[in-house]
Amino acid sequence: MFKTTLTLVAIFFVIAIVSVDVAVRAAESKRLEYPQTRRENVVDDYHGVKVPDPYRWLEQDVRQSKEVADWVEAQNRVTFGFLERISQREAIRKRLTELWNYPRYSVPRKHGGRYYFLKNDGLQNQPVLYVQDSLEAEPRMLLDPNTWSMAGTIALVGMAFSDDGRYMAYRQAVAGSDWQTWRVMELQSGRTLEDEIRWTKFTGAAWTPDGRGFFYGRYDEPKPGEEFTAPNLNHKLYYHRVGTPQSQDVLVYARPDQPQWTFNPTVTEDGRYLVISVTKGTDRKHRIIVRDLIEPYAMPVELIEQFDNEYDFIGNDGPVLYFKTDLDAPRKRVIAIDLRKPQREHFRQIIPQTEESLQAVSMVGNMLVAMYLKDVCPLVKLFDLDGRFMREVKMPGVGAASGFAGRRADTETFFEFSSFTTPPSIYRYDLLTGETKLLRQAEVKFDFSQYQTKQVFYRSKDGTRVPMFIAHRKDIELDGNNPTLLYGYGGFSISLQPNFAVRIAAWMEMGGVFAVANLRGGGEYGEPWHLAGKRHNKQNVFDDFIAAAQWLIDNKYTRSEKLAIQGGSNGGLLVGAVMTQRPELFGACLPAVGVMDMLRFHRFTAGRFWVDEYGSPENPDDFKTLYAYSPYHNLKPGVKYPATLITTADTDDRVVPAHSFKFAAALQHCQAGEAPVLIRIETLAGHGAGKPTTKLIEEATDQLAFLAAVLGIQQQ
Repeated sequence: MFKTTLTLVAIFFVIAIVSVDVAVRAAESKRLEYPQTRRENVVDDYHGVKVPDPYRWLEQDVRQSKEVADWVEAQNRVTFGFLERISQREAIRKRLTELWNYPRYSVPRKHGGRYYFLKNDGLQNQPVLYVQDSLEAEPRMLLDPNTWSMAGTIALVGMAFSDDGRYMAYRQAVAGSDWQTWRVMELQSGRTLEDEIRWTKFTGAAWTPDGRGFFYGRYDEPKPGEEFTAPNLNHKLYYHRVGTPQSQDVLVYARPDQPQWTFNPTVTEDGRYLVISVTKGTDRKHRIIVRDLIEPYAMPVELIEQFDNEYDFIGNDGPVLYFKTDLDAPRKRVIAIDLRKPQREHFRQIIPQTEESLQAVSMVGNMLVAMYLKDVCPLVKLFDLDGRFMREVKMPGVGAASGFAGRRADTETFFEFSSFTTPPSIYRYDLLTGETKLLRQAEVKFDFSQYQTKQVFYRSKDGTRVPMFIAHRKDIELDGNNPTLLYGYGGFSISLQPNFAVRIAAWMEMGGVFAVANLRGGGEYGEPWHLAGKRHNKQNVFDDFIAAAQWLIDNKYTRSEKLAIQGGSNGGLLVGAVMTQRPELFGACLPAVGVMDMLRFHRFTAGRFWVDEYGSPENPDDFKTLYAYSPYHNLKPGVKYPATLITTADTDDRVVPAHSFKFAAALQHCQAGEAPVLIRIETLAGHGAGKPTTKLIEEATDQLAFLAAVLGIQQQ
């Protein structure tokens, strides 16, 4: 198998010798002819500062504006015209397709005595839901999302099972939109009922113990034409009874006086309490409301009355509720709150804060499974419900782990482990004996033995020590000539771990070095690490990324002409900001679905949630910070910017595509060099979740082909 793989790689690079030079010469011989993008005399006054916005008209929904639709078509015509001239593009597509074609499994979950998991045979557009009566039994297909759409653009994005195992509520997302529709399946017969719950976003479903219905959150139906642009306000919590129309659902909780609040329901395992977690943005700060489901006239009671700290509900032991919190613990700890004595002075510490960052906690088998990061590597510990340490779950190596879900009565749990150079593997963990057993390991057509992953630490501009993972072939020479792709995110307390990904494997086969910098703004070292890259500290994130790039150059992994950077969403903002601050440092940039206009992000869909992270342009002090790094506003005419391939999608209602549209138009207008500035606009796709396999392969193909052309990748 590996001999065949290496032969294909050799063929790829033979083609690359000829075609890279051709593509690069074509790009350098003359400046690309970009579509003419109309500029308007639109100027806003922000606290006395006049700010032009010449591409405001590109904020219109592509479905509502013919002019925007025509612009999208014209831009795609230029972009795909460039990409189609790259001869090695087809070889890259074939290799990515081969790499992607392996069975992929999710971590099993146990409900009602049966095991449920998702499986993709390899090239299916969407994973299929299977059920097993036991781990030894033959799986049977329960739900195939590939039958919902010929193009695979309708995805299964969530499930909630009734305690008795009779029903499953499941969520569908169309074309990657955040708008999701709940449906109900009768599990024994496999029959989908007529129930349809629409206009839901950002919350799950929680069944009542009798299995007759579930709680869920939703927004009011938006006005026609505003579904993908209007701000999401006035969330409400409802109860749906199985077999009834949504119009009869009962309003459980709403706060019309607080239109920015969002409600997420959980029903405790014993069925006694409805726990409502309330947020108002992306900050992990919660109010907690509890309602007794046994008492028919019980009113919701505010257990936590302020948005001061994180209170992530774990589970309960009767009237005692367990939470992961950063109250007096910036790296997180576990506390218990007794509903009979709910005052703060009676909060009981269960698991104290440690040097490691506590990422997640689950209550399984009458134990608390605590998942930490120690220098971004997984560390999993088990405690009893009183917080006594029991044992550590040994990891198979340096990589990334996820899973460890279950219920109090379970005696087993499951997790996945992988790394850039380790195939995804599913493990069963016996909570009674501590035995770890490998259930499945992916058979990827990739010779993992030829590659290595290591972790380094470097110093940022202000001296802060920052970790970075680096993966590449074992035999590379540190001569400064290796094409290198540096990835980052740096925000919202999200931690980046070294998970396996097909596109990374393909890039390393092309002779590339792949690096991930764990920037401030993430959650790798707890809340202090997050705060150090948030709001007025956001420049630290960009400095960390720039320092990572410089470290790779100084240590002879690469040089500026061979260095590419990539990031998506908040990571797209990262790429946009650093390429405007240090355009000479990079050879190529791949900003995906990025937040590029930091003065108007809060006006669209979920953007208002991000004020917690970025600040608000309505605030004079926040405005100064935002305006100083906003990618769209910091492009300057006459500057030679790196080769850039911007990617977005027409149905992205998380970060609306107008961000990328405006940035692309401004970058094309300002570009003084010959390096191409392209935007690839996907259709029937959103922010990324649920994207069909065919589109994933097409997008990765175009990104890698673009890098091969503009970085001048030669035979290794």
